[in-house]
Amino acid sequence: MLSDALQFLLEVFLGLFSLALLLRFYLQWLRAPARNPLGHFLSALTNWAVLPARRIVPGLWGLDLATLVLAWITEYVLVVTTYMLGGFSFGPAIGIDLVLFGVLAFIQLVKRSLYILMFAVIIQAVLSWVGTYSPATPILNALTKPFLRVFQRRIPPVGNVDLSPLFLLVVCQLLVMALAAVQRSVAPGLG
Repeated sequence: MLSDALQFLLEVFLGLFSLALLLRFYLQWLRAPARNPLGHFLSALTNWAVLPARRIVPGLWGLDLATLVLAWITEYVLVVTTYMLGGFSFGPAIGIDLVLFGVLAFIQLVKRSLYILMFAVIIQAVLSWVGTYSPATPILNALTKPFLRVFQRRIPPVGNVDLSPLFLLVVCQLLVMALAAVQRSVAPGLG
């Protein structure tokens, strides 16, 4: 019971912190408008960790790698503590276990990224049906446009309806399923 409650709290706090770091990274990478409430919130929430990390992890080609590394470290801690709460203990092959935990953390990070994209596409589609302008529209456009454009070039609108969000959601879900299969194949190597 206590282990389950602790696991839940870790998933909530570390998972949300990892999500905030990923959103901060993607909004900067995709050049989302800087003056928006979400950007200010994410900066206020993560600056305590990101600003010191930038002194250690330099940026590369305009990417804030410190934020991305922090997101991976957060996922790593979450994966390790999840396994340890489930009864895992390090054996003689501790190096291999640590590498496998790193791979699992990377897979979790990619899955969270896909969920961010899927959520943004769904919200953007709903907002387009409502037809009202929302302050979230420029942020959602920045997050989804590079991915939707791939499908919009190849799939014409049907009856003035853009089907590219549907195709993007299907591809994202297939990728999530593939990552889950990889995750299941890596996990037995632990222990």
